[in-house]
Amino acid sequence: MSATDAVKDDLDSPALASAVKKAARHLMPMLIILYFVAFLDRTNVGYAEAALEMDRGISAGAFALGAGIFFIGYAIFEIPSNLLLKKFGARWWLARIAVTWGIVASAFAFTTGDTMFIVLRFLLGVTEAGLFPGVIMFLSEWFPNKVRVQMFALFYLAQPFSQMLGNPISGALISFGDTYTPWRGWQVMFFTEGMMAVIAGIAAIFFLIDSPQKAKWLDKDEKRALLRVMEAEDEVRSTDGPSGILRAMGNWKVWYFTVIYFCLQVAVYGTTFYLPQQVRRIISPDAEFWQIGLISAIPWFVGLFVCYFVGKNANTIRRRRTWGTMFYVSTGLATIGAAFAGENGMPVLAIAFLVVSVSSFLACGPITWSYPTAFLTGTAAAAGIGLINSLGNLGGFVAPIMRTAIDERYATETGLYGTISVGVFAFLAAVMFILTRNMRSRSDALLVAEEKEAAVPGH
Repeated sequence: MSATDAVKDDLDSPALASAVKKAARHLMPMLIILYFVAFLDRTNVGYAEAALEMDRGISAGAFALGAGIFFIGYAIFEIPSNLLLKKFGARWWLARIAVTWGIVASAFAFTTGDTMFIVLRFLLGVTEAGLFPGVIMFLSEWFPNKVRVQMFALFYLAQPFSQMLGNPISGALISFGDTYTPWRGWQVMFFTEGMMAVIAGIAAIFFLIDSPQKAKWLDKDEKRALLRVMEAEDEVRSTDGPSGILRAMGNWKVWYFTVIYFCLQVAVYGTTFYLPQQVRRIISPDAEFWQIGLISAIPWFVGLFVCYFVGKNANTIRRRRTWGTMFYVSTGLATIGAAFAGENGMPVLAIAFLVVSVSSFLACGPITWSYPTAFLTGTAAAAGIGLINSLGNLGGFVAPIMRTAIDERYATETGLYGTISVGVFAFLAAVMFILTRNMRSRSDALLVAEEKEAAVPGH
């Protein structure tokens, strides 16, 4: 019996279904919490920009460089971190990442000027390097391809949760700190949210399990069913994809998805870093922090449901390719639409476009990651996934610098042209994504079979 046939025979077994449900219930909450705090600590600088300029004299150029230089440190240490996670295990390594980045995030409360701000942003990237790709690799070792997008989507829910809850939290901490403490509000925000990461890292030691073999909450039948499927899928991936670190880093498919992910991250961070400022420009320059926080949370609230729906239902090749392309296109259209609506004094329409933009790029992520995890395994997965994420995330370095430079060169009240530049990258990703129809792999055979069965009456 072939590896693919073995997977087909086991996929519908009650023991496997039970194992997947238990794994999701025991692992996903902790992973979501880790990424929730990580994304919050990456992006909370948007709330402190004006205060940092007023209190510490940090210029717009230094802010843009600091916002983006995070991804340089992130890129340099991403692959080594992923390889160390493979060596030491996800439990301890993800915990280490969270504790160290939490300490650095808290240190932002003591920022004194441009240089310190930029150095701390670089160190934040260094210490957080490996979290996201480590979790992607971890999930690809725990969950079969058929349900992997669903698990990726659950993990991605940390982004909308972080912004939906984090925006009001950040705004409230700033207001609370200014009113009730002897410190500035932005200092209270940075320190509190950094300590949240430290606590989450300590908790990860107790809640994460490195592999199904070590999971005491799986019975023998559940372990056997899950391990059979994952070992069979590993066999397929090992014959279908590159083997070893160097071959993975030189594989053309890995580089293809690196470019796609780079374009996605330009759209994500070109929007996320500037969302509070964009909302302020759209509604009123005199808006309070809590008002901006609540309105900024709306796109993430809607994106929460879109991301969950896509993850649950993107279980065929056709859906993944079609939906992925559609969401990349809608990301570009909505980002540009929000810019034009804001520039022409249509705040309700501008916010509606932002809702579509955020919801769309949230849906793109889980679908995009289903492709490289279908042909990468072992150390090749550690290197390949690390490469895609590290270089792809340089889009987060390019986006704020590009957007700021364009806004300064072609100044408008709402930053029209800088926002448009962000949306253009999403269209490039859409073109590349639709061409993935030419990238069939043996690992996708189950999804193709399922797609054909779904078209037969009675199925």
